[in-house]
Amino acid sequence: MSRKYQGLIVLNTKSLDGTVDELVSSIAREIEAEGGKIDKVTQLGRRQFAYNARHLEAGHYVNYVFTGVGEVVSKLQARLRLNGKVHLQHFQRIA
Repeated sequence: MSRKYQGLIVLNTKSLDGTVDELVSSIAREIEAEGGKIDKVTQLGRRQFAYNARHLEAGHYVNYVFTGVGEVVSKLQARLRLNGKVHLQHFQRIA
């Protein structure tokens, strides 16, 4: 059964090889590779952290809204944990 999810991902753009848009689209491709269907991608921009986390002062926030089956989120979290450009990730099911 497909459900709708929202994923807030904070990207590490420090020493980025390409552009931010390329990084955002590569994360979207990873979501689709795990079986999710992207509904909407919203770039919230670069924001300062309250404190330096893992030697970063700021990150680029991106909100992904997608549809998928229940195990897509756990597979996606495991896959994004291996990506060095993903600083933080948070997923929740939406109505």
